[in-house]
Amino acid sequence: MLDILKRIRRTGMLSEALPELGEHEVHVQRIHARLHRVFGRALRIRHIDAGSCNGCELEIQALTNPYYNLEGAGIAFVASPRHADVLLVTGPVSVNMEEALTRAYDVMPDPKWVIAVGDCGACGGIFGASYASRGRVSDVIPVDATVSGCPPTPQALLHGLLLITRHPKPPRGT
Repeated sequence: MLDILKRIRRTGMLSEALPELGEHEVHVQRIHARLHRVFGRALRIRHIDAGSCNGCELEIQALTNPYYNLEGAGIAFVASPRHADVLLVTGPVSVNMEEALTRAYDVMPDPKWVIAVGDCGACGGIFGASYASRGRVSDVIPVDATVSGCPPTPQALLHGLLLITRHPKPPRGT
């Protein structure tokens, strides 16, 4: 142990300088700033997988890594729709998830927004409407914004969060 400490003392701190911010990072920072200006408080998201292939979920989880730093912008995922401001729905709505999705939407406090994520959530995708699927999310609950792509990029998901800001909702209790 002492040998390691002596070696550290001799060589000093070895770290690289922070890299210059690229165009992508600057764009993400602008989105974070706009979200903070619009909401001015923490935004809580409840994610529901209504029958997707999990491609969209991987991109949604990328939003929580240090690169996109969603929680640094005051946006976090919650386990209960009763604590959520936004319902993020992925996949075509399967027959088995239809009731769960409508219940989650009904218990959300007002104002509430719904974002349909991915091509399956936006239009039913390759699954469409069938005996096992109700199709797109807007066929089951009202949708405020859609984020297209199969799967959409994390940056497109951030833009989707900005899209809901264009739909003004009345304050709670009115």
